[in-house]
Amino acid sequence: MDLAYSEAEEAFRHELRAWLAEALPKLPAKPDPRDWPARRTHDLAWQRALHDAGYAGLHWPEDAGGRGATPTQHLIFLEETERAGAPYVGANFVGLLHAGPTIAAEGTNEQRRRWLPPILRGEQVWCQGFSEPDAGSDLAALRTRAVRDGDSYVVSGSKIWTSHAEVADWCELLVRTDPAAPKHRGITWLALPMDTDGVTVRPLRTLAGSEEFAEVFLDEVRVPVANRVGEENDGWRVTMVTLSFERGTAFVGEVVACRRVLGELARTARADGRWDDPALRRRLGRLAAEFAALWRLTQWNVSEAERSLRGGGSGVPGAGGSVFKLRYSHARQELYEAAAEVLGAGSLDADHEWVADRLSSLSYTIAAGTSEIQRNIVAERILGLPKGR
Repeated sequence: MDLAYSEAEEAFRHELRAWLAEALPKLPAKPDPRDWPARRTHDLAWQRALHDAGYAGLHWPEDAGGRGATPTQHLIFLEETERAGAPYVGANFVGLLHAGPTIAAEGTNEQRRRWLPPILRGEQVWCQGFSEPDAGSDLAALRTRAVRDGDSYVVSGSKIWTSHAEVADWCELLVRTDPAAPKHRGITWLALPMDTDGVTVRPLRTLAGSEEFAEVFLDEVRVPVANRVGEENDGWRVTMVTLSFERGTAFVGEVVACRRVLGELARTARADGRWDDPALRRRLGRLAAEFAALWRLTQWNVSEAERSLRGGGSGVPGAGGSVFKLRYSHARQELYEAAAEVLGAGSLDADHEWVADRLSSLSYTIAAGTSEIQRNIVAERILGLPKGR
């Protein structure tokens, strides 16, 4: 693993820092965090600025509209934008981090030309229609049906925890096309236009008061066969590509943000006298070591992706992403428990950023694959242990 940056990579870092210093002061004020239509407008405007500056889809292949940057350059981009306080991908994180890279890796040339440029230009938002009321952690148990009818699939069923469905133009949708096949083999990946007849979206309010999730009901929705990514009944393999991206570098910016929060916690504790508590100092010191280790693990995962590319592989993040996701989910929860200790009575203020993040962190051991699922992946794919019965 190479933990040092090359001269060219440092030059890229300085170029990016200079652009951020010029671009960020021109941004409009952030909208109300609960106003998702306004947040969509704000987030897509930032995406357009990135596109015009040549930073959109930085690590995507050039023939997919990206810059063809190395995984290490992508890591530097995420690190520097977070440190500069730049907006995150926000409302279009599914398009930019999940659906887009999956289409770039698995889609036809026509599909890549059709869907990728609008994502990169900040013109379209995607949501993820994977989980169902009875198929969350056991995603392969999904029951939303798709029946082939000529040049279309007729889809009926429901999805839940669909991120940003209320402001999305498209949905990466998993459906069951062969109910007689083993559950992992009868699934197909479709791209669904959200304005199609028969699609109903019902927002879900989270513990933090936000509505970035929704239920989606599908009543005989017709989806063109041309919107299928991969072969019919091969959707589970395509989905593993999506989830590898989700568990690979999708949380990198958040690690940088957590390390920044740790510094703010230490400064706050010093200012109000809580720093005199040796137990708190030990707690924050251990968390600092945790996040430093997570950053090194991220660099290792990136090095592995680069080695894959040099060897003619896909560069898709592997099982190391599950190791990262597992530990990061718990470390984030521990961080915001420490934040509540530092805030004291202030931890009851629901409008405080750290309090909102603490509530949000509770979902991390469930979202993007539960910790139990990640442990199974680590046990079977890295340690070589036999599957449980």
